[in-house]
Amino acid sequence: MAAIGQGQLSTREYIVQLLKTKGSLSIKDLTEELGITVMAVRRHIQLLEKEKLISSETVRQSMGRPTAVYRLTEHAGSLFPHKYHSLTLELLDELSDQFGKSAVESLFEGRKNKMAHKYDQSMLGKGLTDRVLALAEIQNENGYMVEWEKINDDEFIIKENNCPIEQVATKYQHACQCELQLFQSLLGDAEVARTECLAKGGQRCTYSIKKKKEQ
Repeated sequence: MAAIGQGQLSTREYIVQLLKTKGSLSIKDLTEELGITVMAVRRHIQLLEKEKLISSETVRQSMGRPTAVYRLTEHAGSLFPHKYHSLTLELLDELSDQFGKSAVESLFEGRKNKMAHKYDQSMLGKGLTDRVLALAEIQNENGYMVEWEKINDDEFIIKENNCPIEQVATKYQHACQCELQLFQSLLGDAEVARTECLAKGGQRCTYSIKKKKEQ
């Protein structure tokens, strides 16, 4: 489904728009708003429920039988315009203007340390292969669209095909440095090097991971 608010709305998009602007609605409400048949509305509702974009609950009425009303789920939030990156950049710029660039870097350092603390336990007792796999899963959960490749038992490649904070990282590249340091911390006895960076014009962020040679 295309993002709501862009171009001509389809019937399904219009249903989502109505639920966003008017709140919970019944089949009868939607039929009256859309000017189409009850059967057609039910068909669209079933598809939206299958996609987990809407949910229903039964409510009692002052007269007549209880009726089902439909509302948007959290999953539907991604269909509407957001300006998180713009707001984040504005806040970081304001912080930098008032307290200097070091204040912004301290924020990224704090975030890195919290993430290291959060995920460190999941790495305990694992060999390098399992640590790389665990790291790939962590980054996928955070929206980085990760692919990883095992060259041999001591060498791996991680590719991040998406960066959820790309606009921020492009301007404040200390975020990229913190990600590299986080990887080094979580992977333990490995040498980690970034060979390609989205924020520096690369197609993706690519990391070379090699087991440290014993001294």
